[in-house]
Amino acid sequence: MCGRFTITVTWEELLLRFMLDPRAGAYQPRYNVAPGQYIPAILGGGDAPNRLGELRWGLVPAWAHDDKSGARMINARSETAAEKPAFRSLLKRKRCLIPSDGFYEWKKEGGRKQPVRFVLQDGAPYGMAALYDTWAAPDGGKLHTCTILTTAANPLVAEVHERMPVILEPEGERLWLDRSIQGESELLPLLKPYPAESMRYYPVDSKVGRVQHEAADCIEPLLG
Repeated sequence: MCGRFTITVTWEELLLRFMLDPRAGAYQPRYNVAPGQYIPAILGGGDAPNRLGELRWGLVPAWAHDDKSGARMINARSETAAEKPAFRSLLKRKRCLIPSDGFYEWKKEGGRKQPVRFVLQDGAPYGMAALYDTWAAPDGGKLHTCTILTTAANPLVAEVHERMPVILEPEGERLWLDRSIQGESELLPLLKPYPAESMRYYPVDSKVGRVQHEAADCIEPLLG
């Protein structure tokens, strides 16, 4: 699964990496992103630059009776996304990227769990495949939410957890954001484990387990 992640690059780095509309959105570096929070999300701009916005992490489908499903639907299994009612239509028309440069998992070591941070070998940012939807509240207010797709862990991540977020290659990001593409035959092959040899992980302080703690020291390697 993916339950915590980071996106620590500057606005300028994010803009260039994802070819965003240069008008600054509501962005600031994040060191310990957790479910239920509003997170940066990238939507395809068609012929225009991609757009950065904010979505609440935890999907509330448009047809839901209330907004309580968000706590359960922070992730969606990519293997069944084309079959589940909550995700099937979104896969065709409501896809987005969640920018990240690392995600946390907890590795079992004896009787304790050690938090670790997975990153790409070069530490570069990447896009996680996600789906979004808009739910209308009884009072007319609108809630924009998302879920991050997961896949089977590659051999590196499998040392810690059996699932991992779907990390897209740059060409996969382009196809994922292209709203003219709706066929499962084109989309589902993108949802695969990222190559293990292109990733690494390192231990971090247990303070990342506290949602309230979000500072740059969250991503510092644990010494000793």
